[in-house]
Amino acid sequence: MATVSPSFSIKCGSCTYSEGNRQLKSIPSSSSFQLSRKFQSLQLSSSFLSSPSQVSKLKLSVPKSEKHVRSVGGLGIKMMSVDAGVGVMGTKLGMMSFFEENGVVVPVTIVGFKEGNIVTQVKTESTDGYNAVQVGYERVRDRKLTKPEMGHLTKSNVIPLRHLQEFRLVSVDGFSPSQKLTFEELFKEGDMVDVSGTTIGKGFQGGIKRHNFKRGLMTHGSKSHRALGSIGAGTTPGHVYKGKKMPGRMGGTKTKIRKLKIMKIDSELGVVMIKGALPGKPGNLLRLAPAKIVGKNIPKN
Repeated sequence: MATVSPSFSIKCGSCTYSEGNRQLKSIPSSSSFQLSRKFQSLQLSSSFLSSPSQVSKLKLSVPKSEKHVRSVGGLGIKMMSVDAGVGVMGTKLGMMSFFEENGVVVPVTIVGFKEGNIVTQVKTESTDGYNAVQVGYERVRDRKLTKPEMGHLTKSNVIPLRHLQEFRLVSVDGFSPSQKLTFEELFKEGDMVDVSGTTIGKGFQGGIKRHNFKRGLMTHGSKSHRALGSIGAGTTPGHVYKGKKMPGRMGGTKTKIRKLKIMKIDSELGVVMIKGALPGKPGNLLRLAPAKIVGKNIPKN
């Protein structure tokens, strides 16, 4: 039986590549060959798929993931997604029950604010390659920070702050260093927010607690109670697949809870009540930003 080896060729404006001889032809010595979007057409020909006279042409289109790629210094840098708006940082205080006007009881988390939420740096497209507002939170003593950290804050005439967060925006107009941000000016009751924080660390846990596995029978002669069980076949594939749910460290990771409703803002106490549970223990640092809602503050396309 004769073996058939498919062949293909790539043609661009300055070169031609053929799989048969694996050589590049008609390339100037001063130019370089790169596989990029410069290809005008991609021609595929195969002896067992079609005759030499029948050639299918495939048009190369720019993927959606490359539409946000910007060239900086000759390198393609993929831009990250922007936030729906500038936010603030807060401290988790605890949970309580909130009664609405119609008598419905809603579990809420109380978030307080320490001294801070000051703009420490405004990054622009021309200076840093992207638009962002850097916000500092929680005042500390000078000796708690390193000299580079102190120099960064002193440059903007800002007090020593422990935490720094960035909010990537489409435009940074209206923001300036040492500007004070207040929750009441950015949000109002009924708005939806995205809250990020570090979850409670629970240490090394088994499969039942970590992945909600079921346990075996405790009676009738069963010898498998809380054990994990089989983790894969023997000869084939002969190894454990990556991502297998097994015992391990649980919690202590960064988590974002999206689209939580602001139930009440108390300006006198300086706290805000957010519906639902938030990550971490009381005293945990939280990042509050406007919720990303498609069609409202994020385009549908």
